[in-house]
Amino acid sequence: MDADTVRRSTALLTDRYELTMLQAALRSGAAHRRSVFEVFTRRLPDGRRYGVLAGVGRVLDAVEDFRFTTPQLDWLADQGVVDETTLRYLADYRFSGDIHGYPEGEVYFPGSPLLTVEGSFAEAVILETLILSILNHDSAIAAAASRMTSAAGGRPCIEMGARRAHEDAAVAAARAAYVAGFGATSDLAAGFAYGIPTTGTAAHAFTLLHDSERDAFTAQIDSMGRGTTLLIDTYDLNEAVRTAVEVAGTGLGAVRIDSGDLTLLAHRVRRQLDELGATGTRIIVTSDLDEYAIAALAAAPVDGYGVGTSLVTGSGEPTCAMVYKLVARAAGPDGPLVSVAKRSAGAKSSVGGRKWAARQPDAEGVAAAEVVGTGPVPDELEPYLLHVPLIRGGKVVGREPLTAARDRHLRVRDSLPLSATQLSKGEPVLPTELRLGS
Repeated sequence: MDADTVRRSTALLTDRYELTMLQAALRSGAAHRRSVFEVFTRRLPDGRRYGVLAGVGRVLDAVEDFRFTTPQLDWLADQGVVDETTLRYLADYRFSGDIHGYPEGEVYFPGSPLLTVEGSFAEAVILETLILSILNHDSAIAAAASRMTSAAGGRPCIEMGARRAHEDAAVAAARAAYVAGFGATSDLAAGFAYGIPTTGTAAHAFTLLHDSERDAFTAQIDSMGRGTTLLIDTYDLNEAVRTAVEVAGTGLGAVRIDSGDLTLLAHRVRRQLDELGATGTRIIVTSDLDEYAIAALAAAPVDGYGVGTSLVTGSGEPTCAMVYKLVARAAGPDGPLVSVAKRSAGAKSSVGGRKWAARQPDAEGVAAAEVVGTGPVPDELEPYLLHVPLIRGGKVVGREPLTAARDRHLRVRDSLPLSATQLSKGEPVLPTELRLGS
């Protein structure tokens, strides 16, 4: 759909200190120095072998919509957040710089320069919170979703976590899950906004509403046809399967099991369906699934998975710890770029300089290393560079269909070493090799 129909100003989706830094930089005269910011993470969550970048398309929309409205400016003035000089700057704010980075759906590793934002300090610094809030959330969901779809081994996965998340986060989660291989969502807003296929039929309340399970099944079949999915665990599972086939016939589309020992029940239901002649009726399982539960069901006669809570909470890792750091800035008002970096002790130091990234394959085409460097790109790595232009001169140039990000992710994941999809704890599947040039 046309995303313009749901757009809103994103200018106040930020932290106060972004604007107070801007005010101080305007006062000092440094606000218009050319600057380069970089988004990266220093580590992956424990046990994760790779990260998944999601939310890039939403970032592009959000940067386009970063405009201060008159009511917003009036509120900032009333609250004394910034002074008049800064308010005048914000009134005319339009990002006019460049953004390039990894395309959506790509995988990443510690130190991968995921997004590079270049412009004046003033126009780039105030995008920090907005960009991080989108990428940290969406990438966490996509990483969990990727593990789930990998564990599913080709069986379809349905996102159904809208009731377990903030309403806006639920839409973003459905989008990120689709990027990482989920085939459909239960959330209609996500389907409307992003063209994701939607699915869903009935809950236990529908069965309980009717005087009998047979009445409920009959009403659903009459309304939705024999290809629908009947929820069969409200009362007695064995009786429900028999009733479902009696009402719908052997052409019943699917049954859903939402509780109990899913492995045991799936085997029983499959055997009963086959005995009744409903050999083509699919079995869908739900009930607090995560990637480990999906993997445990690999040998069960299951045809699809519905995942909610674990998916929309990142399966225990709801953020990616991405940061937005200044890595280079002009030496003076019109001077050349010089590298800058945080030098504090501990794990929070950073590496200065505008960076490139390449993923080098081995002789068999399997990814072997994530190479991150500054300065000239070695000739042998040119074909494997990861960055693509996203915004140039303030204009979006990298927007693409969501299906392109989805296809990319599945293709890239298949190019990783086989150990990437193991659910056991381990280090990142690729080492990050740093090459610092001049």
